[in-house]
Amino acid sequence: MTSPDTRLSGLSREDKQKILKRLMEKRRNGSTADAPTALAGNAVVDEVPQSFYRFDHFPEYHQLQIQRVVAQRAGVENPFFMLHEGIARDTTVIGNRQYLNFATYNYIDLNGDPRIVEAAALAAQRYGTSASASRVVSGERPPHRELERGLADFLGTEDCIVFVSGHATNVSTIAALLGPKDLIIHDRLIHNSVLQGAIMSGAQRLSFAHNDMDMLDSLLTERRRNYEKVLIVVEGIYSMDGDVAPLPKLIELKQRHKALLMVDEAHSIGVLGKTGRGIVEHFGLSAGDVDILMGTLSKTFVGCGGYIAGSRALVELLKFTAGGFVYSVGMPPPMAAASKAALDILIAEPWRVGQLQAIGQYFLTKARSLGLDTGYAQGFSIVPIMIGRSVLAGRLSDALLQRDINALPIIYPAVEDRAARLRFFLSSSHSPQQIDTALEITAQELARLRSELS
Repeated sequence: MTSPDTRLSGLSREDKQKILKRLMEKRRNGSTADAPTALAGNAVVDEVPQSFYRFDHFPEYHQLQIQRVVAQRAGVENPFFMLHEGIARDTTVIGNRQYLNFATYNYIDLNGDPRIVEAAALAAQRYGTSASASRVVSGERPPHRELERGLADFLGTEDCIVFVSGHATNVSTIAALLGPKDLIIHDRLIHNSVLQGAIMSGAQRLSFAHNDMDMLDSLLTERRRNYEKVLIVVEGIYSMDGDVAPLPKLIELKQRHKALLMVDEAHSIGVLGKTGRGIVEHFGLSAGDVDILMGTLSKTFVGCGGYIAGSRALVELLKFTAGGFVYSVGMPPPMAAASKAALDILIAEPWRVGQLQAIGQYFLTKARSLGLDTGYAQGFSIVPIMIGRSVLAGRLSDALLQRDINALPIIYPAVEDRAARLRFFLSSSHSPQQIDTALEITAQELARLRSELS
């Protein structure tokens, strides 16, 4: 029989004293059956704070409520989760009111295109609205293979694999390819999905200053020999800043240090290059120079999910080892058909890319002429207007909404408070007149708010 001392051995001295005191009280009342075990368990449970088992007591939830109260006291309404009544293009409708819209990934204006809607509808009629299980289990449908083959041919790679989630594409790919003996080096401004994938992989992780190739070179020189596989991860166009990774130098470094290079093209496919083939075309390079080309299907390709393009060996490895593919339902056939239709239109109508690039350059030039700080932006699909304080960014976004312009703030903790901004997503459907209106109002409202807060 286990002694009371052994049963209580994992507790602190204070807890033992409390339990023994209650035990003596129980004994005086005539109840001692297995009391040390029961009382020890009850005492431990009694000491568990509510913040360990109630969501409304989680510190993170309290922090969220504090941020909400601070915003309300500063006169900032919640700009997120607004209900849009229809397709979000250059304009959108919220609460039966039309707004100029700069909060959509509809870069080359294909969302809602009748040809794509028809392709999705036909696929739904023939294959249903769900793949019903993972593609490993339930098999594949023609739209899956047609999309993957189409993307591989478009990008100039041997093969391609599509995932049902863009975020999971990065998480699953990195977790499947890297392990504890490996190193992941990424740009400091890399997307959350890469960070989560790095954590899941168990690999060591280092970051280098944004687009700082000298720092990357130094880290590789110092650390490469300590690891087996080394993966460098960058974005084609950075989603918060709108600038482009220096791909030629990255390729040179990865070759010299015998590393792998992964480029996240979520915001650069369909945007960079004369025909929208992304950062490789933008710099006039070969797709074979990049080991892993990742992209999403929810922006240019107006569907849902993500893809990895590269060698046949890479794709085959992921089809059997990437958790987000093997253990997740396959992409719905209508979504695969929709993205394939969008890809076909992009190939047939490359003028859409040129139109987007022209409007991006127009936006950048106009913003700078008005004295607005555009940060690192190079004038493609994303241009931030740097504000510097989260409260000011929130108030500016709200002021623009009052004047029929929808542009969302990026605030702490998504970025540092001093780096708060409004992020403008551009579309080939935007006109110069719309850009002029939006930026002139932005400059007016920002000057007014800064004057009020000074």
